[in-house]
Amino acid sequence: MTNSKNRLLRATAGTLLLALAAALVFGQGRGYDISSMDKNTAACADFYQFANGNWLKTTEIPAAYSSWGSFNALAENNRKTLHDILEEASKKTNVARGSNEQKIGDFYASCLDETKREAEGMKPLVPELARIDKINSTKDVVAQIAYLHRHGIPALFGFGSLPDLKNSALVLGAAGQGGLSLPNRDYYTKTDEKSVKLRDDFVKHIANMFVLVGDAPEVAAKNAQTVLAFEMRLAQNSRTPIELRDVTTQYHMMTPAQLVEFTPNFSWADYRRAAGAPATGDINVAHPEFFQAVNKLLTEVPVADWKTYLRWNLITSAAPSLSSQFETENFNFFAKTLQGRKEQLPRWRRCVSATDASLGEALGQVYVSRTFTPESKARMKTMVNNLIAAFRERLQKVDWMSDATRQQAIAKLDAFGQKIGYPDNWIDYSALSVSRDSYLANVLRSSEFDQMRDFAKINKPVDRKLWGMTPPTVNAGYNPLNNDISFPAGILQAPFFNPNADDAVNYGAIGAVIGHEITHGYDDQGAEFDALGNLKNWWTEADKKNFDTRADCVVNQFSGFEAEPGLHLQGKLVSGESIADLGGLYVAYDAFQKSLQGKPRPADIDGFSPEQRFFLGWAQVWAEKYTPEWVRFLAQSDPHPLSRFRVNGPLSNMPKFAEAFQCKAGDAMVREPSQRCQVW
Repeated sequence: MTNSKNRLLRATAGTLLLALAAALVFGQGRGYDISSMDKNTAACADFYQFANGNWLKTTEIPAAYSSWGSFNALAENNRKTLHDILEEASKKTNVARGSNEQKIGDFYASCLDETKREAEGMKPLVPELARIDKINSTKDVVAQIAYLHRHGIPALFGFGSLPDLKNSALVLGAAGQGGLSLPNRDYYTKTDEKSVKLRDDFVKHIANMFVLVGDAPEVAAKNAQTVLAFEMRLAQNSRTPIELRDVTTQYHMMTPAQLVEFTPNFSWADYRRAAGAPATGDINVAHPEFFQAVNKLLTEVPVADWKTYLRWNLITSAAPSLSSQFETENFNFFAKTLQGRKEQLPRWRRCVSATDASLGEALGQVYVSRTFTPESKARMKTMVNNLIAAFRERLQKVDWMSDATRQQAIAKLDAFGQKIGYPDNWIDYSALSVSRDSYLANVLRSSEFDQMRDFAKINKPVDRKLWGMTPPTVNAGYNPLNNDISFPAGILQAPFFNPNADDAVNYGAIGAVIGHEITHGYDDQGAEFDALGNLKNWWTEADKKNFDTRADCVVNQFSGFEAEPGLHLQGKLVSGESIADLGGLYVAYDAFQKSLQGKPRPADIDGFSPEQRFFLGWAQVWAEKYTPEWVRFLAQSDPHPLSRFRVNGPLSNMPKFAEAFQCKAGDAMVREPSQRCQVW
């Protein structure tokens, strides 16, 4: 989720950052792996280590990855299926022109064609660079920004469709901060040694890229400094990742007339016409202070510097679609330096991912026909409904909430939408042209196609049936503006949804994921939206205060965790995901216990009770190792806690966990009652 509209609500989508996984074999009839466990560590001392310690000891992060986790079979099987589909499509010569099969086959083939890409070098960029060279005025700058946005290149800021936060039935235009090459504002403003070194490496990378398009080394070095100085100014007027989580401060509707007064140097009318967006209608300017700074930059920064910045945006966005020189230089900084990866994935894997990103629902139709049966969808729907029923029971029993607020909370739950497996209505790609002539051209055309689809939604009613993820995606989400939960087919397989595992493990894995997404509707961001998806206060003053106090408990707990010595998690950054993990585990545990009613008690397996297996199901799906660089990135940027804390954090708050493993007061996995966190 990287586009502008999703930045406004980055964490509220409730996405689970699921890493590519390791070769962990989940035993038939179990769903967990005994060989991964470290039984020399007491479960009550460090449950993450107990559940995964031997795996952590023996597993190495493959050179092409920044992290390596516990669901390798799922990620690899999905990729293999997509690879088979694309190989078949790319080798067929008798498919109908304009068909989905032709488009995914040709897109994939053009990506694989190293010979053509090497021969072309930077040639595909020449006409695009020529457009930038012709810029002579700030009016031209605005036109070029619009042109880049039309083709999916996010220069300067983000603009797209988003439901009106206070009238979620209507889609409007929304503009948000952007324009940074490094992950967020903090990478530009921090003055510690590692941050300074990273910016130095960034400047060298920019210079190397300018050399690749023909700049003399001394000119490239100067241009690189220009880009850094420009982005530093943007960063100084940008919000931090924590500030971006506060959706209540990101609603600033402006009419066209107000926009003229607000940014007189930036013509929104000219921009919207050039970008292909509707020229009329109000816009939500989510971050006004950022656009006030942009307005000043248009008069304070020379046009020549604007051209340098826009050239950089074009080059860095196009680099993965060009020859190996560009790909390698791009990888060396953004993957090696920033993430700690040592080598690139094989080209076929990169091309599978690129095709999924550009033609996801065309590829997804074939994928679900091979992997996701109607029976699986029905079984998942039943499980979702069971978890919703369990959450409703929890809402009815919450003792810190008044009946007035409780009724609103239950009404919101009753209005939840469900998206399971794949869309009911697929995207129509008939307007998109794909050929084998040029990979970059395919990328730009598909980006423009997506952008035009997005712009076409503006000033129209919301279509709540649209998906935000492709079917093969290993992910899940909650959308507060639709008030719905999504579970693509890609995640509905082992180890999360394992037909060969006993119910205890499945409830601890996919059950807790479902509960996690439901709870996102009631985390510190989701709680700001009502049953219709509107940004609206539905709480009494006393109830909201009680909620905030409980949420602060989670913030304080996670702020105490160290990602590495001296680098703490940011409790306010990860609070939404951590509230969702805690609530998801509670509701999944309740649902599991309810599923046992009227049945013989399940037998112990490997000496573990059903309740213990439930918690093992949760812990083992989060087994994960990281490079040091990736740890620092996640701690500074990601709203999800590192996996060790996703396991130990919520479980240490749960008396049922302590009961299952016979933990005692004073054990590390047992928080004192006065410190124990429970929101839902």
